[in-house]
Amino acid sequence: MHLAWFSPMPPVPSGIADCSADLIAELGKRHTIDVYVHETSSSPAMIVTRGADVYSAHDFVWRHRLQPYDLPVYQLGNSSHHDYIWPYLFRYPGLTVLHDAHLHHARAAALLRTNRPSDFRAEFAANHPDVSADVAELAIAGFDNQLYYQWPMTRLVVEASRLTAGHSAPLMRQLQEELPRARITSIRLSHGTFVGDEQVRLLRSRVRSQYGMASDAVVFGVFGGLTPDKRLPQILDALNAIVPYVPAAHLLLAGAAPRHYDLAADVNRRGLDGRVTITGYLPDDADLTACIAACDVSLNLRWPTAREMSGPWLRALAAGRPTLIVDLAHMVDVPALDPRTWRMNTMAAGDWQLAAGKDHANREPRTANREPVTVAIDILDEDHSLRLAMRRLATDPELRASLGDAGRRYWEREHSMPRMVEDYERVLAKAAATPAPHVELPSHLLADGVRVLNEVLAEFSLGAVWD
Repeated sequence: MHLAWFSPMPPVPSGIADCSADLIAELGKRHTIDVYVHETSSSPAMIVTRGADVYSAHDFVWRHRLQPYDLPVYQLGNSSHHDYIWPYLFRYPGLTVLHDAHLHHARAAALLRTNRPSDFRAEFAANHPDVSADVAELAIAGFDNQLYYQWPMTRLVVEASRLTAGHSAPLMRQLQEELPRARITSIRLSHGTFVGDEQVRLLRSRVRSQYGMASDAVVFGVFGGLTPDKRLPQILDALNAIVPYVPAAHLLLAGAAPRHYDLAADVNRRGLDGRVTITGYLPDDADLTACIAACDVSLNLRWPTAREMSGPWLRALAAGRPTLIVDLAHMVDVPALDPRTWRMNTMAAGDWQLAAGKDHANREPRTANREPVTVAIDILDEDHSLRLAMRRLATDPELRASLGDAGRRYWEREHSMPRMVEDYERVLAKAAATPAPHVELPSHLLADGVRVLNEVLAEFSLGAVWD
């Protein structure tokens, strides 16, 4: 197939950009792929992809008109790096891959930042027809952020696409129930690189020496953007609470903190300066992988969430690191231990087939032996469960080893590159064979600018370019 691929690409600092680059390298062996990027965030001249040519998104319309693509593919996430994709997605329906099930933050910002409150009102009403229109006024007035999590604003995107894919089978099943007219499926996400035990030992020694962490310290790690949403204040409190039981406890924070959060001050207030290492931004994937390998337990506790699949969590699984996550609705099919009982979660005990949905009905069980691969805490019992989990994981090396090994096996089955490519081949064929849907959309989403262009040309006595 000849594919038009819309996605941020490296050097954009985005997990989706990195994932797209890796995936294109594999799919490019069987398909012809043209990548369309936003020039202001990632100039085509700066991007080198394996198996694809790169163009400005502005070139898509005339190129598609000259030689139509078999399928546009839109990699859509809840960040400003994806703003440029929206006009194309509605005018040229294709396969839309949702990396976040909530898009409200980014879409509201894109419309309100460019002084388009009327368009925001129209989109909010169309996405959430059963919600009072006054809710949109709250966002326009600046009372937003946490409110955005209540209303995802994904309906129009999903219903206007030939096919929508996401990385959580339970979540896609729920979305299908909410939007029965839409065409929805699930695909596995590959992120991270397999790291064997010997390589882990080498990286562990190097990183601990580099940052002055003791070789016998029990190191917890948080990776990527260091925002309060990753529960860093709660993690710091829990670290303080377990120190009497784990004198060698240490915390590695590998990434950059945002401007609005003084992470160093938060550490200092708790008297934890000697127990916390902050690396700052890590621009190289290899450095991030090395830091993950150097820790004993990876903490992946984002809340609230846009219902995304965590890249750092997958990286930790690939490196055989035991992990701690929040027990989220879109990850109920992940076999996990509850630290209050140290038993498997209910879904892992046998209800996984229902959560997986019909797209997985003819495949081998996603986790055939149902061994726990992570520890998941109930956000309603966060402080208590977090302390229980960190204390047990810090003092039980056998449990850490068991979870690390099981997590690595799970990553190979569910999140390695061959698994993602296998699923993409399936959904690309399905989307290409599916006609574009007929959906009623707010008028501004379909306006193509031709009328305005022809009006401008008419002022100079020039004929219309396109009718």
